Amino acid sequence: QVQLVESGGGLVQAGGSLRLSCAASRVTFSSLRMGWFRQTPGKEREYVAVINRSGDSTYYTDSVKGRFTISRDNPKNTVYLQMDSLKPEDTAVYYCAADRNLGYGFGISQYDYWGQGTQVTVSP
Repeated sequence: QVQLVESGGGLVQAGGSLRLSCAASRVTFSSLRMGWFRQTPGKEREYVAVINRSGDSTYYTDSVKGRFTISRDNPKNTVYLQMDSLKPEDTAVYYCAADRNLGYGFGISQYDYWGQGTQVTVSP
């Protein structure tokens, strides 16, 4: 069973930065496509960024383009989400997700494995 563990969340002022990490275990990491999602109370979980298996192709939701960067280090079994120029509306629980399929997945139903989530809070 694939295990995903996120870290790096916290409280930051608007305009600041955070880097989230997601470490995978019990899997050949390069066989997984990865994604970051986020969720706020009362709302559906939404995709933030996705990255393919090799790490040479990425997609971002419009609201984070130019501010967030997803990357992966396959030898370290880790995917990252660098978040810059943070805004209060970025406040959410951020989840790491993984799946063995090729290509990209933008919906929560397209991922089989999920981390426990890490809270990101951006103050005005």
